[in-house]
Amino acid sequence: MAKTGDNVSKKFKKGDQVIVTTGRDKGKKGEILKIMPKEARAIVQGVNVVKRHQRPTQTQGGGIIEKEAPIHLSNIALVDPKTGETTRVGLRTLEDGRRVRFAKASGEVIDA
Repeated sequence: MAKTGDNVSKKFKKGDQVIVTTGRDKGKKGEILKIMPKEARAIVQGVNVVKRHQRPTQTQGGGIIEKEAPIHLSNIALVDPKTGETTRVGLRTLEDGRRVRFAKASGEVIDA
């Protein structure tokens, strides 16, 4: 049996530009900083920012810090590299045998 986010996490990679589709940050654009496939979540730059009260450590001072919290993969959509709009993602096998992601809206290959 497949894990929770296996199929969805294949469609997003670190460094992808995404748009938030639901929630308080709806409409915000950002870059994926980290993917958590087992939890089906991602950390997106500048999205879902929360405040944490942090105790000082030997390397870092304490205080209230702001950091990005994980957001569920179902609440983000990939930005089409051609049009800049949201798009769904498909997987395609090229002639040389490589499997690449492509934008379903424009047909543009995402992985170069």
